[in-house]
Amino acid sequence: MSAQHPPVNPIVVGLQVGLQVLFVALLAFSVVMGLLVPGAPAPAILILAIVMMLTYGVALLGHAIADARRRRALQWAWIAILTVEWIVLMSLTPFAAYLAFPLFFLYLDLLPEPIATASVGLATIGAVVALGMHGEWTVGGVIGPIVGAGVAILIGRAYRALRVESAEHQRLYEELLAAQSRLAAVEREAGMMSERERLAREIHDTVAQSLSSITLLLNAVERMDPDAQTITQVRLARQAATESLSETRRFIRELTPPLLDERSLGGALRRLAETWRRPGLTVEVRAADALDLPMTVQTALLRVAQGAMANVISHADATKATVSLWRDGTSVLLVVVDDGVGFPIDELVPTGGGESFGLRAIRARVEELDGTLDLQSTPGAGTRLSVELPVGTP
Repeated sequence: MSAQHPPVNPIVVGLQVGLQVLFVALLAFSVVMGLLVPGAPAPAILILAIVMMLTYGVALLGHAIADARRRRALQWAWIAILTVEWIVLMSLTPFAAYLAFPLFFLYLDLLPEPIATASVGLATIGAVVALGMHGEWTVGGVIGPIVGAGVAILIGRAYRALRVESAEHQRLYEELLAAQSRLAAVEREAGMMSERERLAREIHDTVAQSLSSITLLLNAVERMDPDAQTITQVRLARQAATESLSETRRFIRELTPPLLDERSLGGALRRLAETWRRPGLTVEVRAADALDLPMTVQTALLRVAQGAMANVISHADATKATVSLWRDGTSVLLVVVDDGVGFPIDELVPTGGGESFGLRAIRARVEELDGTLDLQSTPGAGTRLSVELPVGTP
């Protein structure tokens, strides 16, 4: 499956693009209108507008800074410089007061609360004062910036909520891709294990059995007439059959999972227990070595035990964990118990949506083999995970 880019919220993108366009348009409007006023300091207005445009463009470079704290500090400095330039431009032309509206959004977007709202309020006062100083004090010159500030605050908060939602969608999308990759890896592993088991079983039931029969027959011939003229050829044939049988059995062992090379799940669990132990955590394995189980069941139980112990090590903060394995008639049971911190079991919704990926993977593996999973946990009283798989008649 090829990875695709997550869908971007078009409202968030539209607001971002609209803010850039609004700032450039209002800056151009302020310059043009300022230059049309007789006696206005045209060179100063034009130069300051170019400086503001360059300052505004510098913000694009801030996204390339990986360190969040350094990037935030530079954003604050950038906002301060841009605000100072705006105040100076308002002292040259009253039309620069219209730039307050895009600046409101910048404050609300880049500054934390309550600093953002306070900055909007101060900018509103600055715009009202600038309009009053350059002309007569009017109701529109006072009400306009105040209404613009109120609208900006409402839109800014809605934008912030949309951006948080978009970031959450991005996080969920990345988690979904990671889960799909892990599930694909598990499926490939299960397919390979199944095919390896099938090949091992076929070789064992055909080639290995035939070589074993040939070896027995040649042994019988050798014992019946040890002085026959052809006994040397019989012995050579028996030796060749014996060597071929040994090689075939070696192939069968290599086709089984490494930890199950002797078809002993109990031994594999005990070997894994050495890797599970941590300072302050003891792991006990209670399992017989003589359990005759299909390779698919052994592989599934081994992976379930690994997943359960991974959760114990990562989240349980336990001092002791016990892994028990036994066969009960036509079923095999695996139980992993720890004395860790536990968790409220009712927080896991029935569909598994509230479960961790590890627990969902365990549940999927168990259900694939028509088994049952039982999870019991209480805060402060540890956790007990029990898996039962059908294995047929012993």
